[in-house]
Amino acid sequence: MPALFRIVVILALLAIVASLGSALFHLSRGTQADSAKMARALTIRIVLSIVLFALIMLAWYAGIIAPHGVTPGR
Repeated sequence: MPALFRIVVILALLAIVASLGSALFHLSRGTQADSAKMARALTIRIVLSIVLFALIMLAWYAGIIAPHGVTPGR
């Protein structure tokens, strides 16, 4: 797997985790304004997850990554 693709995937995963952390922070504060910020953070997480899934599917289609089976007994 090329290093650039690996870096992009790791950055996307970190952004997803940061968005979840932001939503948790706004959830714990519990004000009306924070409710809207939490919803926006969760929306961003969903969009990032969909983009990451599409990126992985495109990489698979282009041959950048290849699926492999799990071999039992190893």
